[in-house]
Amino acid sequence: MIKIISMKEEHIPQIYEIEKSCFTIPWSKDAFEKELKENPLAYYIVAESKGNILGYAGMWKIADEGHITNIAVHPDFQHQGVGTLLMQGIIEEAQRNHFIGLTLEVRESNIKAQNLYKKFGFVNEGIRKGYYQDTGENAVIMWKYFKE
Repeated sequence: MIKIISMKEEHIPQIYEIEKSCFTIPWSKDAFEKELKENPLAYYIVAESKGNILGYAGMWKIADEGHITNIAVHPDFQHQGVGTLLMQGIIEEAQRNHFIGLTLEVRESNIKAQNLYKKFGFVNEGIRKGYYQDTGENAVIMWKYFKE
């Protein structure tokens, strides 16, 4: 059974391995530690099963909106609903905080991720030209607005 729980410092080694397998420019272990220890706006969750971290997601709580900083699922567990569970966890936290919406950036070429976000009601709101440093690829800015 997969549980969605708050990210803890002891999860970071597994999270870092997932990060490296999913992103060309991964966040460092230190970046995750700083998020957990020093960023009061940060909210991070993990999908856990039998002590193994299958994926993680995070957002920053900024005023009355959330900015999804990252979401990743270990390659061995992709296409099994883990990303969906993580998105549900982030959305539930946003709603508990009475946010007006959630935003994120996603690579223009990452159609699978865009489709996941659209499934949750995110819409394309713009482009950040040359956003990704490794390739100069554009980012699609997506928003999900909550009804009042």
